[in-house]
Amino acid sequence: MENQNKKALGAVRPATMQDVDAIHDLISYYAERNRMLFRTLEDLYERIREFRVFVDPEEKILGCAGLALLWRDLGEIRSMAVDPNYIGCGIGRKLVEDAIAEAKRLKLKNIFALTYEVGFFERRGFKIVDKELLPHKVWTDCIHCDMQDNCKEVPVLMKLNE
Repeated sequence: MENQNKKALGAVRPATMQDVDAIHDLISYYAERNRMLFRTLEDLYERIREFRVFVDPEEKILGCAGLALLWRDLGEIRSMAVDPNYIGCGIGRKLVEDAIAEAKRLKLKNIFALTYEVGFFERRGFKIVDKELLPHKVWTDCIHCDMQDNCKEVPVLMKLNE
């Protein structure tokens, strides 16, 4: 990609209610391409506290990611999306680093993601794991996915106590 050596200027911050439309647009862009699950506006409003956004100096949202708490020792990075014009600029890396830092602050032992971008997560220390190692609740989102019977997402996990 042409952006591989370019760094995006900006910062990660907690999402606000005013960010929901932009988060929804980013997620929908990838969901329409079968790269992630759709999220309704209602779902995003209800879960806004899970989300962080990467904003440029003018506060334009260039990326988002949610950290869902699934159990006392397990969190999931979900709905991570980066503006396609800024892929390769370090935004995804910053969002994942932020999610990992928050998971550590919460004293989670493990954090995982379901992804098509396995290499991206492996470069950050995640390991591919068997789907059976994740709690059944993790797969309840799959009910809403058109690809559930032919899913190619790969579960990746990072142990935070190592």
